[in-house]
Amino acid sequence: MKAVVYKGPFEVAVEQVEDPRIEHPNDVIVRVTTAAICGSDLHMYEGRTKAEPGLVFGHENMGIIEEVGSAVTSLKVGDRVVMPFNVACGFCKNCVSGYTGFCLTVNPNFAGGAYGYVAMGPFRGGQAEYLRVPYADFNCLKLPEGNELEKDFILLADIFPTGYHGCELADVRPGDTVAVYGGGPVGLMAAYSAMLRGASKVFVVDRIPERLQKAESIGAIPINFQEASPVEQIKEQTGGEGTDKGIDAVGYQAQSQTGEREEPAVVLNSLIQTVRPTGMLGVPGLYVPADPGAPDEAAKSGMLLVAIGSMFERGLRLGTGQCNVKRYNRHLRDLIIAGRARPSFVVSHEVPLDQAPEAYDKFDKRVEGYTKVLLHP
Repeated sequence: MKAVVYKGPFEVAVEQVEDPRIEHPNDVIVRVTTAAICGSDLHMYEGRTKAEPGLVFGHENMGIIEEVGSAVTSLKVGDRVVMPFNVACGFCKNCVSGYTGFCLTVNPNFAGGAYGYVAMGPFRGGQAEYLRVPYADFNCLKLPEGNELEKDFILLADIFPTGYHGCELADVRPGDTVAVYGGGPVGLMAAYSAMLRGASKVFVVDRIPERLQKAESIGAIPINFQEASPVEQIKEQTGGEGTDKGIDAVGYQAQSQTGEREEPAVVLNSLIQTVRPTGMLGVPGLYVPADPGAPDEAAKSGMLLVAIGSMFERGLRLGTGQCNVKRYNRHLRDLIIAGRARPSFVVSHEVPLDQAPEAYDKFDKRVEGYTKVLLHP
């Protein structure tokens, strides 16, 4: 089958790889109809991880079940499904507690597994024609038949639940004011989710015009951090108080105000000043324990200079960690079916799988309005 294969920094190729097969009675094989390129994929694409050449990318996947293992009970051939990017067993201590992003069974080296991602287990990615899904009864979310709302349902694999997770980590409640740093796909989903949860005012901080325009299109207030301090801009619009809640949807590759260099801790430190005393911060943005491309030696070991004293003094609370997609994807799916949510506004491009190398290049360079790219095998 065809698949997107990592070759080295800034290079992927569409190559022929071995077809997946049923390896356990709980497996299914899915014919992929849509996969997405994620900002997290760019960390590997740019050589900022320990990803080895040959890795098949793709943790945002949906499609039609083509083959079913003998122990699968709730799924059948022909079912349309979307899979959380988390690979989870469903029965370990963390899964039973709802922390499927930190499954203790599927990855011998780490708490948590994912498709097509470095250090996240032996699971091939779904930017390909077919995908093996383990523990399929648990990991597959069934969708309505047909091909309607494909652009919305694919976002249930990661970014819609992850944005919602950011709001959950920050405990966003009706009437809250919320600052979201980062207007990429996850940041836009966090802003959208905050509005779904009843936030009274949502700010989105970024510097890329297309992203700020998308934020404004859903009723959020765009803040261009290159024009002036985002902290001061937001405080001016909140009576000098700051927001009730804040969400970091950027992570460790945060940019300086000029955009000329990376400042890995700048978003965390900005949020500490943006959110009012006793407020709450949610951090779904990715931070890593090792970053070979970091701008300083401490950051290369995942250690950042964060204003913990100010955070303590202000009585701020902090929630972190990757999304437990299973906790949210079913009710977010039902909001889509009911017409209450249309997250596909973030989708900017849809291309055939063969065009993945060009799409990666343009998405990485943030050109031609590339915000969220869908691949169709």
